[in-house]
Amino acid sequence: MLRNILFFLVLILGLLLAIAFAALNPGVIQLDLAFFETEITKSLALIAAFGMGWLFGLICAGLVLLKSVNERRQLRKSLGLAEAEVRALRNMPIQDAD
Repeated sequence: MLRNILFFLVLILGLLLAIAFAALNPGVIQLDLAFFETEITKSLALIAAFGMGWLFGLICAGLVLLKSVNERRQLRKSLGLAEAEVRALRNMPIQDAD
């Protein structure tokens, strides 16, 4: 319950900061994206940059997570094979050296 309230308060604070930023920076900038040119407000450009950075971070974190999950699966498989080999070696009869 407290976690939800805290999340809601942080969300409202972020929204208020975004509104204040947009009100304080009403200017328009021109962006040249190599394929086309566009005019966009400063606040929208900054929000878009933050959004793209957030998405890039999520994609990078997701790739690292997938890599670690795959590595964990391979390690579990190797551990199972090693444990099976140890069990097989323990069950082998001991031959006396005569």
